[in-house]
Amino acid sequence: METRTRPDGALSIEALTPRRIVEELDKYIVGQAAAKRAVAIALRNRYRRSRLDPALRDEVIPKNILMIGPTGVGKTEIARRLARLAAAPFVKVEATKFTEVGYVGRDVDAMVRELVETSVQMVKAERISTVEARAAAAARERLVEILVPAPRREPGFTNPLEVLFGGGRAPAPPPEAPGAGADDLRERRAAVRDRLDRGELDRETVEIEVEETATPMIEVFSGQGVEEMGVNLQDLFGSILPRRRRRRRMTVPEALRALTQEEAQKLIDMDEVVREGVRRAEQNGIVFIDELDKIAGREGGAGPDVSREGVQRDILPIIEGSTVTTKHGPVRTDHILFIAAGAFHVSKPSDLIPELQGRLPIRVELAPLTEEDFVRILVEPHNALTRQYTALLASEGVTVEFPPDGVREMARIAHLVNAETEDIGARRLHTILEKVTEEISFAAPEMPAHVVIDAAYVRERLAGILANRDLSRYIL
Repeated sequence: METRTRPDGALSIEALTPRRIVEELDKYIVGQAAAKRAVAIALRNRYRRSRLDPALRDEVIPKNILMIGPTGVGKTEIARRLARLAAAPFVKVEATKFTEVGYVGRDVDAMVRELVETSVQMVKAERISTVEARAAAAARERLVEILVPAPRREPGFTNPLEVLFGGGRAPAPPPEAPGAGADDLRERRAAVRDRLDRGELDRETVEIEVEETATPMIEVFSGQGVEEMGVNLQDLFGSILPRRRRRRRMTVPEALRALTQEEAQKLIDMDEVVREGVRRAEQNGIVFIDELDKIAGREGGAGPDVSREGVQRDILPIIEGSTVTTKHGPVRTDHILFIAAGAFHVSKPSDLIPELQGRLPIRVELAPLTEEDFVRILVEPHNALTRQYTALLASEGVTVEFPPDGVREMARIAHLVNAETEDIGARRLHTILEKVTEEISFAAPEMPAHVVIDAAYVRERLAGILANRDLSRYIL
């Protein structure tokens, strides 16, 4: 298939075949082929559904996914990378947070509101990028007018009583020579415009009037918060409480950025942005629900089991398909893709209520990471940790080299610590690498120009910690 790209350089939805999706995920995530195939098929099914007849299209619901696997094996990263690949609105929520709201999770609608807000902001950023050049030009002219204001002509004073009774006016100031002031103003503004383009005014400060972004403080006498009510107070009271403006002094580049942002806001249609944002959330949105196993208690009769099952029952209608009221209007959840995840060490997927199990028909199990996986994670992904640390230290003139034996030793230690203490998957590599490079990072400006982190160096940096197993529990 021919590869097409969107204006932002990302692949188009037509080019994202399941095989290509897996290839793209392989660039950042090691292993977990089954989970990658499942999410790739789910994403491709959205494209297939978009090509159906409208009557049948509404009947095709997404096949939601349940990922089962220990922490740190890539569940969240797979979902996040998938959303980024498809340029889809994405939010991650922790299922356990809804048990903290009350006896049951009445605030589960918040995940949909957050998704819609994310979608609207995505569309807004896209629309602003399309008018950025026009907004920058308009902001530049505004700034020039502020730097070189037109001369103010004060009218002659008029006595209001004289006007009322037909009296005369004070004599007006004598008129200027035709075109003399205008020509001078144009010349001075042209000179300032040239200096602005050359960057000669970058260190100058200017006072401009900017719009305050804070929403007026309005007390809501209700058990619900403003977001739960789905009310946008700024829109509701916009005519009564207009947006306040205040004068601020800032540098010329800062003023240009602020004015460009204001001009861009004028050039985009926010009503259309909201409509498109809601549509994308409904049709393309992805919600990742983590720690689902923590609310998998069955009917225990009392205590926390009841609360956990209550959260399941409140999440159920969201996944089944319902209408959620948001500040941008009602949003249907029928075609949002839900990806749930959990370790399920203590509980099992069968401990979820049957209705919720039925709404997560695709089950994929992610395997624990091996020592060989750790070696690959350290060097293969585009955002590999060794590449990150090499680039960070290179910014201070320190060249760091990770030979294969050093990488293998860090992977071995990470796997060993995971086996002897708590298994936190690939996150252990962050801790190991941070301890190994701690001395280099601290003394980077004074360090030698070249440092080789081989197996001997790794063992030397971690010897004291690994010798004391109790200490390694707290540090590694």
